[in-house]
Amino acid sequence: MLVCSCNYITDKEIVSTINELLDEDCWQLIVPAKVYHAMAKRGRCCGCFPTVVDLIIQTTEAYHANRRSEDEKVVDFMERLRRFHEEQRAAIQERRQRMAKTA
Repeated sequence: MLVCSCNYITDKEIVSTINELLDEDCWQLIVPAKVYHAMAKRGRCCGCFPTVVDLIIQTTEAYHANRRSEDEKVVDFMERLRRFHEEQRAAIQERRQRMAKTA
């Protein structure tokens, strides 16, 4: 599935990059900018970033499930990642509302 039409990046490429980053350090916080940097790309319109965050969450959960990581560490890490994702979505929505009011 095409995730980023600006850079022509598929979900398989993103998942592969996320797994490579997790192999380097499985507890690092991975964000879309880090994924794009690892692929030597950059976000252009950044409309794909919410989908990339969803892929990061799904891939990280699967990675730790396959690795049989300690549950409490995974739960804490995934909760922080979900919270970050929710904060980013709220910030985007707030910016859109402000832009609509000024238009």
